[in-house]
Amino acid sequence: MPETVIDRMRSKLATLEPLAIELRDDSASHAGHAGAASGGGHYQLRLVSARFAGQSKIARHRLVYDLLSDLMQREIHALAMNLLAPDEVERAPFSDPNPGPPNADFSPNHPSGH
Repeated sequence: MPETVIDRMRSKLATLEPLAIELRDDSASHAGHAGAASGGGHYQLRLVSARFAGQSKIARHRLVYDLLSDLMQREIHALAMNLLAPDEVERAPFSDPNPGPPNADFSPNHPSGH
């Protein structure tokens, strides 16, 4: 089976040694959007990593954008991010009124997210 964009994203984000990661492909809900015409998808990311401790929101976003830079050229049109240090998880639980497809997961303590 060919590697998906989400698989490639997970592989690149593994550098952050995530304690938990959730990736969702929301591209279908953006059909007809100008960015969808270019082929780039719309994704949501929630990632918990000790690497984010003491970093500003901007620094966290830059780190993720740097890791995914080659995918941002074509495969990713939009990426919504919720990037947390471990001590922030209880203060900012993830709640999405539009949950992703059944294969979207939030798997603590498992680097592949499965």
